[in-house]
Amino acid sequence: MEQHYPFSLPPLPYAYDALTPQLDQRTLHFHHDKHFAAYVDNLNKLLSDQPEYQSWSLEQLCWDWCQLPDDIRQGVRNNAGGVYNHDLYFKIMAPTPASTPSGDLAGAITRDFGDLQALKDAMKAAALGQFGSGWAWLVFDREGRLSVRKTANQDTPLPLCPLLTCDVWEHAYYLQYQNRRAEYFDNWWQLVDWPQLSETYRLRRSTLPRCPND
Repeated sequence: MEQHYPFSLPPLPYAYDALTPQLDQRTLHFHHDKHFAAYVDNLNKLLSDQPEYQSWSLEQLCWDWCQLPDDIRQGVRNNAGGVYNHDLYFKIMAPTPASTPSGDLAGAITRDFGDLQALKDAMKAAALGQFGSGWAWLVFDREGRLSVRKTANQDTPLPLCPLLTCDVWEHAYYLQYQNRRAEYFDNWWQLVDWPQLSETYRLRRSTLPRCPND
């Protein structure tokens, strides 16, 4: 997506029914076309009369929101984070995911977690342990070491480099799963695009501290 104002909603990377049965068409329509779109629209509105910040990248807005004027600071924090997080969330899923990571990422998972099941368990614990709305993340640092984090609301894990994220806001799953967050997580895990993430990790492990997700 555009890296500075005006931002636009990127198209869904697959058909709306492509992720069934794990995520149904109705859920993807509302999540992408309504919720994600609202963050994009709100961010543009906040920056529309702030020319001095219109050249800032999406990542910089997420990273340096505390430097913004008081009247837009919290709004940009919330909405830039919403755009950044959702952009990654939709990109890391695929209709026909591979069963396991490969290459450097596979080695890093073994080194830092023991195996893929242990990583899933850690991610699930973060997703279920996030009180209220937020995100569970797989991130890596400048040395390529992986860790699992969670953030509230629309905060990002920057300056760590986000690799994988699970949206645990209720709008991500409630239409299909109601309050069954654990079931949603288990089904979402089946959609993770491991070939893409393996390549992303290989290419980006040297790009921190600034590590965009596009």
